[in-house]
Amino acid sequence: MADISAIFFILLIIGVAFPAMLTTWWLLFPSVVTRAQTRIEKTPWGTFWMGITVVIAVTIPIIILLALPFGPAKFGGWILLAVSLALSSIGSAGIAAHLGARLASQSNISTLSGFVRGSVILELAAFFPLLGWFFIWPIMLIMAFGATGFALLNWMPREKTQISSATTSPSHA
Repeated sequence: MADISAIFFILLIIGVAFPAMLTTWWLLFPSVVTRAQTRIEKTPWGTFWMGITVVIAVTIPIIILLALPFGPAKFGGWILLAVSLALSSIGSAGIAAHLGARLASQSNISTLSGFVRGSVILELAAFFPLLGWFFIWPIMLIMAFGATGFALLNWMPREKTQISSATTSPSHA
C-alpha cells in the first residue's frame, strides 16, 4: 500500500510542478516564451522540422557520451540530456501560451488564467493513456524543441507582404 501511495503522490507533485514550471518560464522570460509562442502560431510545420533538427543534433552527442566507458563522459551525457529537456520546457511554455491565448480569446478569463489552463491542458493531454503517450507527447516535445531553438536564436517568422494590383504595372505596355 505504501508503494501505491508513493507513486500517487509523486504523480500528483509532478502534475502540479509542470504547470508551475511553465508559468515560471512565462513570468521570468516573457519575450522568449512569446517568441516561441509566435513560432508555434505562425509556422507550426517549420517549428516541427526545426524540432526534428534540434533533437537529432542533441541526441547524437548524448548517445555517444552515454556509450563511452568513461564515467565523466557518461555524467556529461546525462547532464546534456537534463539541460536539453529543461531548455525544451521554454518551447512547452510557448505551446501552453498558445493554448492559453486561444482559451482567453474564446472565454472571459485573464491571460494568466488562460496560460495556467493551457499548461494543464498540455500536461493532461500528454498523460492520456496510449494516445497521449505515443502521439501527442512526442509531437509536442519535438515542437517544444523547435520553438525553443527558434526562440533562443531569435528567429522570428517572416512577415507576409501582399502586393496589391494597383501598385503593379502591366508588363505589356
